[in-house]
Amino acid sequence: MDRRRNWRAGGAVGISPTPTGFLISAICTICAICATGCTAGGADGTTEDARPAGDAVRVLHRAATVLVESGTSRTTTSMEMATGGTRVTIRGEGVYDYTKQLGRLRVLLPQDPAGASPHRPITELLAPGALFMKNRGAGVPADKWVRVDTATVSDGNLVTGGATDPFAAAEVLRGTREATYVGRTRVADTEVRHYRGTADLAEAAKKASPGNRGPLGAAAKGFATARVPFDVYLDDEGRIRKLLHRFSFVNGLGGQRSTVAVASTTLLFDFGAPVRVRLPRPSDIYAGRIAEQ
Repeated sequence: MDRRRNWRAGGAVGISPTPTGFLISAICTICAICATGCTAGGADGTTEDARPAGDAVRVLHRAATVLVESGTSRTTTSMEMATGGTRVTIRGEGVYDYTKQLGRLRVLLPQDPAGASPHRPITELLAPGALFMKNRGAGVPADKWVRVDTATVSDGNLVTGGATDPFAAAEVLRGTREATYVGRTRVADTEVRHYRGTADLAEAAKKASPGNRGPLGAAAKGFATARVPFDVYLDDEGRIRKLLHRFSFVNGLGGQRSTVAVASTTLLFDFGAPVRVRLPRPSDIYAGRIAEQ
């Protein structure tokens, strides 16, 4: 089968219309050569609390709104993928403006067993309904950006970019069906309240901001299940400090269908940090042929 596809700017350029595009292509290559992978973290030491579940659901439905009221923050991301007994992790860091729904991330793909990264860091710009990537590789000129319409990829950019959009991650909580208050703990040096629950992506899409309705709706249809387990940690002002989602989808690369488990962790801190994001001009966006890696 021809491994090159002609996707155009304004759509899913260079990205498969399923979550098995940019991210999975890179991950599958790395999985083939990795001898070991990353392991998940342990318990956080929180204690049980008898706070009513209804209160927890109402609090989490409002968490994304609190971020908008907070303005901006810095963020770090971690996306761990497990398939075929191998785990790999992609990490990112950057800033986000929740009022404008604009962000910038620097995403690092995993190292190979020799300690070298097979790709340069990827710069990602996050905008309502769109993802822009520089250093995409696969024949894209170094000074050009690849644009992805996030409503056309079947994970809604919760996975495709290798980092979950922080505001989209928060808006998933608008679809919270059930949740419990676990107890108080700390994230870094901040006292937080730990909640655990399950969100429904279809419900989240209905309640999301206009820029995330399409992407979350696509994710509700594209994932193996629309139900997303999560753990979230809120500070005393109701701001998200840490958010862990667990996604699941079917990978069909190479003719073999297997379920891929994804644990996406987003940390938010330094609220009020300056955020300046300039989106690429149309002339800066690559519209040529891109080889699927």
